Amino acid sequence: MAAAGRAQAARDRVPRIDPYGFERPEDFDYAAYEEFFSTYLVILTRRAIKWSKLLKGGGGVQRSMTVKRYIRKGVPLEHRARVWMGVSGAQAQMDRNPGYYQRLLQGERSASLEEAIRTGSHKCRVLRKTGSLCPLYTRSPPALAPPSAPCLYMSRTFPDNVRFRKDAEPCLQGPLYNVLLAYGCHNHGVGYCQGMNFIAGYLILVTKSEEEAFWLLDALVGRILPADYYSPSMLGLKTDQEVLGELVRLKLPAVAALMDGHGVLWTLVASRWFICLFVDVLPVETVLRVWDCLFSEGSKILFRVALTLLKHHQASILEATSVPDLCEKFKEITQGRFVTECHSFMQRIFSEPGSLSRASIARLRERCRARLLVQG
Repeated sequence: MAAAGRAQAARDRVPRIDPYGFERPEDFDYAAYEEFFSTYLVILTRRAIKWSKLLKGGGGVQRSMTVKRYIRKGVPLEHRARVWMGVSGAQAQMDRNPGYYQRLLQGERSASLEEAIRTGSHKCRVLRKTGSLCPLYTRSPPALAPPSAPCLYMSRTFPDNVRFRKDAEPCLQGPLYNVLLAYGCHNHGVGYCQGMNFIAGYLILVTKSEEEAFWLLDALVGRILPADYYSPSMLGLKTDQEVLGELVRLKLPAVAALMDGHGVLWTLVASRWFICLFVDVLPVETVLRVWDCLFSEGSKILFRVALTLLKHHQASILEATSVPDLCEKFKEITQGRFVTECHSFMQRIFSEPGSLSRASIARLRERCRARLLVQG
């Protein structure tokens, strides 16, 4: 009874909707979260004071060892948009191209692009295949909307977020559609790819600005992530999954042997990790802490996150005796206190995987990309 009472008391104290507009799930552990957040709030307060001093006087955020160290320890929500815009180069791009975002929205439109965004029907083969074969995620990939329901897909991007509902004021479905449309017009080689809606949605929630979200999306797709991540071939995405496999063979050979023994490809279990940059895979605040470093240090952070999840849960993964069992293990490793306690999780990603240099990742990418091209 005492435990039940504490759980109910925590449920009464912790808001049902988080600071980003997401409703907490029915099985949310309010007591565990309250215990974690009471400690994390002290860290956030301390970091906010340090960031306020660092950013005093306005101006852009420039890369430096101090900024890198601060980012690894966490960026307060009130400074996150400004920091991301500065360290990613998005602010500089926006300043050099005043009015460009508005011109994209006012210019000639592509009917096929608009249809793809409205229905989520473009280049979704990887996510549909993975979702149907292996239930790895908190929610299944959104079902495709019929052409007669142009806003249905937008509303299904984050069905548990009150700010994306039609009755929200303001409703973020429109801004999300605008950002995706503008980016598709800006980058014809990519257009729209399923997964970008999740990324753009998070960017809008953080920046509260369509234009800033657009330029951050441009920084991610155009510079931070490898080429062809969201192209029709998705070669960049496939390459990174191959790279993850190589890293696991090197650092976690027992896990690699288990995967090989069951004939499970990394595309089956890790596609969504990479294409959605862990959105809708890890808890919201943990994803944003990962993105702090993604914008600052580049895409190698994705491998650090993946390897940390695998290494920490290696013993559990190795208990799998079948493909469905293995799939369930991969679902479990993205849930629970280990990933919810984002501050300690971020400390782990810079220690558990060991050395992971930008140069070594570049060499692996080059080798894996060449192998995939040969395979056709």
